[in-house]
Amino acid sequence: MIDSQRVSQRIQQMQESSTLQMARLSRQLQSEGKKIINLSLGEPDFDTPNHIKDAAIRAIENNITHYPPVAGFLELRQALSEKFKRDNNLEYSPNQILVSTGAKHSLINVLMTLLDEGDEVIIPAPYWVSYPEMVKLTGASSIIVETSLEADFKMTAKQLRAAITENTKAIILNSPSNPTGAVYTLSELEALAEVLRNEDIIVISDEIYELINYGIGHYSIATLTGMYDKTVTINGVSKAFAMTGWRIGYAAGPEWLIKACEKLQGQFTSGANTIAEMATIAAVSESYQPTYDMLAEFVKRKELVLAGINDIGKLGVSIPEGAFYLFPDVSAYLGTKYKEYEVNTSDDLCMYLLAEAEVSLVSGTGFGAANCIRISFAASEQNLTLALARIKTALHNLV
Repeated sequence: MIDSQRVSQRIQQMQESSTLQMARLSRQLQSEGKKIINLSLGEPDFDTPNHIKDAAIRAIENNITHYPPVAGFLELRQALSEKFKRDNNLEYSPNQILVSTGAKHSLINVLMTLLDEGDEVIIPAPYWVSYPEMVKLTGASSIIVETSLEADFKMTAKQLRAAITENTKAIILNSPSNPTGAVYTLSELEALAEVLRNEDIIVISDEIYELINYGIGHYSIATLTGMYDKTVTINGVSKAFAMTGWRIGYAAGPEWLIKACEKLQGQFTSGANTIAEMATIAAVSESYQPTYDMLAEFVKRKELVLAGINDIGKLGVSIPEGAFYLFPDVSAYLGTKYKEYEVNTSDDLCMYLLAEAEVSLVSGTGFGAANCIRISFAASEQNLTLALARIKTALHNLV
């Protein structure tokens, strides 16, 4: 329990991550013997590929265990430079790349470096739970742009233009999106870029799910005319390479910004884990086949979950084009009850499903969409099938 009399206002005002909160509650119930199916965490249920683990083992055997440069090993930044050129058609020199302890670390580095009190950051909703809380830490303000299920949860150029003020310092774009799976097309990004070209605004492009894409194609906004010097691209190895525990993320962008982030990181954490850095070189430089195999499984799971949601009925849903989440609208079930449970919010619904169906999901409240819930399909087909059956029964009991 946090002692509110002794901690800073900054910490008191910060919300706990709803995804981590549900994951913690699920683990607690599992430890008590409950057969909880956890669909709350955004983590591939695959092991890190062997060639990546082998690279880490070689690093240990070769005693690569001393402090690395704050920015990351030059060999890794060169490998990332090649990755950007090959995968994204982006030319970033090693001096324009900063390796950090996860993409979350990369994001807070950029925000802390860019923002002062009074600045504003445009964030389309639904958004990843940490974006507004990170902005809050800097003393700046989040300007939330509401999107809709009908628009596949994507912000339009008209909405972007209307949100810009003289205080706008940055915009956070996340494509593919957590929590919706939405992917901006090239034409949609072009429309946003047209609004931003003549503005002094930095685009923070979170592309951590770029390789979890179901066919629409991934495009980096930094490749568009006039946007290279206005964009910092955030990525990492957690999702595409099943390396969540290795904690490696990276930012690439204008050298003035990356060097400022490096200055900040030097006082907070210094360089990232040396063994994980060497493993990351293998991840981004060698075969992507394990990633493609994982993606093929996600495709099957996506179809399974979509079919299950459609079978339940009364849930509005946008078909995800990337990532591994479904984000259905549960408005039809709000204002219902069963036994002692009253379901008036998506938070209530998630707690009801956790208790009655023994399935852990995440309320949309923390994502800026209070009438939705997030379902992760980064789980086995067996568990997904069982979870959907349990959810269907529990929802049909609500009246």
